[in-house]
Amino acid sequence: MTAQATLWTLAGCALAVTAWAAIADRRRSKRRDVDRPGWIPWSLVQILGMFAALAAAVLAMKA
Repeated sequence: MTAQATLWTLAGCALAVTAWAAIADRRRSKRRDVDRPGWIPWSLVQILGMFAALAAAVLAMKA
């Protein structure tokens, strides 16, 4: 597997994590029990996932 293919795979995985975090954040905002918000900051996970996907895609284009 080439470095470019590895970076594109990493970008795809990071986008999948970003989508998963978006769904989880939406579920958190629509929860029934307001007093149990959870402990994972899904918006931060979403931002970091998008940043990782963007960085991997840029590096894949340069490779």
